[in-house]
Amino acid sequence: MKKTFGLMALSLALSAAIAGGALAQSHLRIGLAEDPDVLDPSLARTYVGRIVFSSICDKLFDIDEKLAIVPQLALGHETSADGKTVTIKLRPGVKFHDGEAFDAAAAKYSLERHLSMKGSFRKPELGSVEKVEIVDPTTIKLLLKEPFSPLLAQLTDRAGMMVSPKASEAAGDKFGLKPVCAGPFKFVERVQQDRIVVEKFADYWNKDNVFIDKITYLPIIDATVRLANLRSGGLDLIERVLATDIKTVRENPKLKLISAVELGYQGITMNLANGAKADTPFGKDARVRRAFELSIDREALNQVVFNGEFVPGNQWINPTNYYYQQAFPVPKRDVAKAKALLKEAGVTGPLTLDFMVPNGPETRAVAEVVQSMAAEAGFDLKIRVTEFATSLKQGEDGNYQLFLIGWSGRSDPDGNSYSFQTCGSPQNNSKYCDKEVDAAHAEARAKSVPAERKKAYEKVAAKFLPEGSILYLYHRRVLVALTDKVEGYKQMPDGLVRVVGVKLK
Repeated sequence: MKKTFGLMALSLALSAAIAGGALAQSHLRIGLAEDPDVLDPSLARTYVGRIVFSSICDKLFDIDEKLAIVPQLALGHETSADGKTVTIKLRPGVKFHDGEAFDAAAAKYSLERHLSMKGSFRKPELGSVEKVEIVDPTTIKLLLKEPFSPLLAQLTDRAGMMVSPKASEAAGDKFGLKPVCAGPFKFVERVQQDRIVVEKFADYWNKDNVFIDKITYLPIIDATVRLANLRSGGLDLIERVLATDIKTVRENPKLKLISAVELGYQGITMNLANGAKADTPFGKDARVRRAFELSIDREALNQVVFNGEFVPGNQWINPTNYYYQQAFPVPKRDVAKAKALLKEAGVTGPLTLDFMVPNGPETRAVAEVVQSMAAEAGFDLKIRVTEFATSLKQGEDGNYQLFLIGWSGRSDPDGNSYSFQTCGSPQNNSKYCDKEVDAAHAEARAKSVPAERKKAYEKVAAKFLPEGSILYLYHRRVLVALTDKVEGYKQMPDGLVRVVGVKLK
């Protein structure tokens, strides 16, 4: 028995040695700050979901380090002189993960799915598209209702992701449980709140630049635990390092930190007309909301919670963006004026508000600082910490008065504003609606000259900033930490974690 056991042990040891040697798969382990929502490009809305999509679902176009739009599943495009026809040439020889060919018919199907699927968040992003036509097997033509300058920028994100028509038809509304796209990795499994596993796709069109065999995405809400796992070797890369942990990462010779100001924003969505919880002086009177803004010191918030590492802001793009409206600078805190506005609006006692906050150390810290500041002006914020995916659903249902929520950002300002600010848009959870704002957005979409678009956005800012439903607070730095085993990683301005070109030592 002892001899048999010894042979078995030797056999296992040899197997382990082989598995750890030349035959071992390269396995990249990525720590996420939340668990993504549904993995369906038409229905998804989370930042972490976009990170996972970047490995499994290629888009028609992508962006580079300078925000320039570059081809991905498309080879190029032409826009007609009147701006109402966009012809897109597709990359030949591309396959979906189920072996089906990606061609013009598949591209037409995917775009029409984004436009027509019930609950699609892509519909307003592609709302100008009247019709998709097949020119030939590798060419499609988009016929637009009117010129739409942000179109290509929209196609660099989920609106440009292509899905297998065969798999989509078979799965119906369950497609997100096992997505089939044309990216460098194919979906293997998902265990909710635990892991998402993808594996290298052997027939990927750009397979010579894919050096990782397997990726496991691990949602770990606690940033301290994420960092501890990175330091111990349990993870290879983590997103959203705490600003307070920057020094720790930089001082560790085995870790690298990559940083860039995000394209998006972080702020508070205010319920104006979505259900019974909107029936308050806060939802009905812009003076009350203005008082709330005047109670907050954005720079102090940045210093207290983020060690001054982030960028205070009051608009849907950061202050370095060309489209930032200098005529509307970040307002200074003014508690006396805030109290006067509340009195003018007839609010006599502390105004109690339900403040929904997705769970996380930084979000909780932000909420507590805002709560303390607002209390000095006459607001009693009741912080309600909620699991992230749950908070999104409650946001849609109007089960909040204040909701601490941000947006990871897009390369075109339309992607940061239109879906949240216009009447009836699917991400306008507060039900804000102003026809002048809608008209200004339509003007910005129709113009192609940046200076003319900026003037249109000035009209949006003039109405939305004092009266609207989002209080913009700050712009994060994209903080990605990785071990020295990871080579070839490049951080793009959209904050996504791209794995093509990445190697493990």
